[in-house]
Amino acid sequence: MLALENVRVLDISQIMAGPYCTMVLGDLGAEIIKIEKTNGGDDSRQMGPYINEESTCFAQINRNKRSVALNLKSDAGKRVFFELAKSADIIVENYRPGVTESLGIDYESVRQINPGIVYCSISGYGQTGPYRHKGGFDLVAQGMTGLMSMTGEPDRRPLKTGIAVYDIGAGITAAYSVLAAYVHKLRTGDGQHVDVAIAECGLPWFTWEAAAYFGAGTLPQATGWRHRVSAPYQALKTRDSYLMLGCANQRTWERLCNDVIGKPEWLTDPRFVTNLARGQNVEALEAELEAILAEQDNSYWLERCETAGVPAGPINTFAEAVQNEHYLAREMVQELDHPVIGKMKTIGFASKLSATPPRIRRPAPLFGQHTDEVLAELGIASSQVQEMRAEGAVK
Repeated sequence: MLALENVRVLDISQIMAGPYCTMVLGDLGAEIIKIEKTNGGDDSRQMGPYINEESTCFAQINRNKRSVALNLKSDAGKRVFFELAKSADIIVENYRPGVTESLGIDYESVRQINPGIVYCSISGYGQTGPYRHKGGFDLVAQGMTGLMSMTGEPDRRPLKTGIAVYDIGAGITAAYSVLAAYVHKLRTGDGQHVDVAIAECGLPWFTWEAAAYFGAGTLPQATGWRHRVSAPYQALKTRDSYLMLGCANQRTWERLCNDVIGKPEWLTDPRFVTNLARGQNVEALEAELEAILAEQDNSYWLERCETAGVPAGPINTFAEAVQNEHYLAREMVQELDHPVIGKMKTIGFASKLSATPPRIRRPAPLFGQHTDEVLAELGIASSQVQEMRAEGAVK
């Protein structure tokens, strides 16, 4: 059994934030019907690399879904959408605010036929506010929220994160928000509109930064490879590479000095005696630490940290990460068969549920692969489907 078995989701989103949300719901067992535009489908289908002319980008984020190619600008296509919406529990869309209203498929329109619908809108800046009509993208949000002012090295060019952190963050925010709304629906029978903005989903993550700014007026700055409030809690150079060292409390600092680097005198050094002092003298601390770490390779120091109970780890490439024995043992890399791509690997599930574990039940769909199948489930005759296809309402 899967946690969200018998939950029906209509996914009219594309690219990343919305599809990530619905992928998570699908992994947990929900039935996902992905409605794609008839002119090419989800735009991520046009993103390479390709295998046998099929987008691997699309394939990574759209597993556990069925694809229906529907023209929501046509009357016939809209009728099909509303037939599907009648039995849906959740709808996820990521149009720019105002577009669903112009198409006549907005929350207010859907709730007239399905009062219990949980309707999630993901947009750049949300459904309200002075920026609601602006288009929003992950990179713009990273700048807008101040994240890029804190990323990278001081007095250097601002840097983005290595992944689309706000697109994925918006997808995660949407996933837990619609599940909360769905629990409310189970209790009361009432649906609701869930409004998620890419440009604000990351702000609640700035906990230490908010503490510094709201508490003391300290403006967070770029800290490069170092942590904002803990030291040493950063990347450090060894003889052959770099390692991440995490002395987030006094006990691990003591273990580092006594059991890893053999510097017990640092425990009484005024520069390093407390975390606050170490943070204020991080330049000197880093220089002294790296002078010692330069004497041995990464593997040597990682083994000593492991023995002493000091959190530390390598800085892996993505290839090294997905080949790591721990991630493989935890099934964070899975393999499945795709009808065009063939055998392909994908990232597994970060949440491990003991009774209802997530599962990959089907690969990402081909464009419009399930149009006829889903319309037949609605009781629409094949002859009528062919007429709709000829009119351009479906593909």
